[in-house]
Amino acid sequence: MKGKELENYIVKWLKDYNDENSLSGFVIGVSGGIDSSVVSTLCAKTGYPVLVISMPINTKEGDESLSDKHINFLKEKFDNVESLTIDLTSTYNTMRNVLDIDSYRTSKEGVNVDLSLANTQSRLRMVTLYSYANTKGYIVCGTGNKVEDFGIGFFTKGGDGMVDVSPIGDLMKSEVYKLGEHLGIIDEIINTEPTDGLWEGSPTDEDQIGASYDELEWAMKWTDMFDYGERIELLLEIRRDNLTDRQSEVLDIYINRHKQNKHKVKLPPVCEIPRSQMRAK
Repeated sequence: MKGKELENYIVKWLKDYNDENSLSGFVIGVSGGIDSSVVSTLCAKTGYPVLVISMPINTKEGDESLSDKHINFLKEKFDNVESLTIDLTSTYNTMRNVLDIDSYRTSKEGVNVDLSLANTQSRLRMVTLYSYANTKGYIVCGTGNKVEDFGIGFFTKGGDGMVDVSPIGDLMKSEVYKLGEHLGIIDEIINTEPTDGLWEGSPTDEDQIGASYDELEWAMKWTDMFDYGERIELLLEIRRDNLTDRQSEVLDIYINRHKQNKHKVKLPPVCEIPRSQMRAK
C-alpha cells in the first residue's frame, strides 16, 4: 500500500473497531519515539477522542522534549486530542523500595535485577494508561511493530505488550518510518535512534539487541521462508552456507530472541480438564 492508502486502511480499521464495540475513544502512551507518534496520529485521524499521556520516570530535564513536541504537533492539528503528563518517578521509586528488588543483586537469584526494574517501569505505565482508559471508557492502543511484537518479543509482558488494539503490529519498523514520513511526523523523531528509555544511560534498541532493525527485518523475512518446526535448525544450517559472518550472527540473535520470547505472544495456556474426569464418582 502507498502512504495514503495505508493511512486510510488503519484509520478505518480503528474506527470500525470502536463502532462495532460501542467504544468512546483511545488512550496512548507517547514516548517521543516513531511508533507511538505514528499510532497517536492515526488515532487522532479517526475523529474519536484521543488521550495521549507522557509518563516520565527519573527523567532529566529536557529528556521528554520529543514527546512534548509531538503532543504539541498533535494538538495543533487535531481538536479531538487531549494530553496529560504524569510523572511516575515517586511512584516507581516507592515501589522499588517496597519490593526491595535491589537486595537480590548479591544473590544467585538476582541475575535479572536490572531487567526486572526496567520492566516494572513499563508495567507502571500500562497501569496508568488503563486507569484512564477505564475512567473514560476508552481503549488502550498498542504501539508495537511486527518485528518487535512477533519477531524478537522486544516488549514487556504485562507492560507495553498488554493492549486492546494493535494498529501497526503488522508493519515492519521500516514501514512505520515510511508511514511516519507520510503523516508528517516531526523530523527529530524520524531521525532519532529508537530507545525504550527504560535503562540507565538510555541505550538504543540496537545497543540492547545487538542488531539494527533493518538487520532484524532481514532475519525475520529470511526465517519466514521456513516453518518453525523440529527441523528448523537443520534447515537453517543448510541455508547458512551462502550467508556472510554478520548475517549468520544476526540470524543467531533473531532466532535466540524469537525462541526465548515466544511465550510473550501467546495467550496464557489453559489446562483443559477432560470432562470425564470431572464426573462425581
